[in-house]
Amino acid sequence: MVLAFDEVKKSYFDIEGEIPILREVSFELMPGETLAITGESGSGKSTVLHIAGGLEAPTNGSVLLSGRDLTAMDDAGRAAMRRHDVSLVFQQFNLIPSLTVAANISFHAALSGRKDENYIGQLVEALGLGDHLIKYPEVLSGGQQQRVAIARAIAMKPKLLLADEPTGNLDEATADDVLDQMLSLVAETGAALMIVTHSPKIASAMDRELRLQGGFLK
Repeated sequence: MVLAFDEVKKSYFDIEGEIPILREVSFELMPGETLAITGESGSGKSTVLHIAGGLEAPTNGSVLLSGRDLTAMDDAGRAAMRRHDVSLVFQQFNLIPSLTVAANISFHAALSGRKDENYIGQLVEALGLGDHLIKYPEVLSGGQQQRVAIARAIAMKPKLLLADEPTGNLDEATADDVLDQMLSLVAETGAALMIVTHSPKIASAMDRELRLQGGFLK
């Protein structure tokens, strides 16, 4: 088992009191399995992703990643798990502006000790980034930056790949290529993949779909 949520709750608080986002969310994700999390905007999809990646802590419940309880770790422990076991693809790209495209793609893989130049070369070719390797993120289009972010996430061959609307800035053909690369990672390495998406096409390509509604997974 790569990931397990057990009765996870998440609430935020403001001057009016508690605002529940997730209510007793439980599911498991096995090696080689793909999962789509769907739901209306504001339903808590990204919150599930952030908790799974150790970026947010649940209000209650437990989260196991590779058999280790994320909720029992401090910030340094969660950061170490992300460095070695988890890759995340955000809608905001989060590329390092002072690094070239090539260096951005290699960054996470180098940190994890899994830098494989041949594998990175395959990703660069598959995602059409070969002409941009010496450029810096600021000169790339949004779609190109998204492809760099996805290549960076896949390059370190994580146990768990988390993606938040990973094809939202891409044209249909490139989106299909990106999805193919994510699914290839799962097939080749036994990683697990969880995608937050509004796209019925992407959701249908996953092994399972869970829909968030009213804070519960359906």
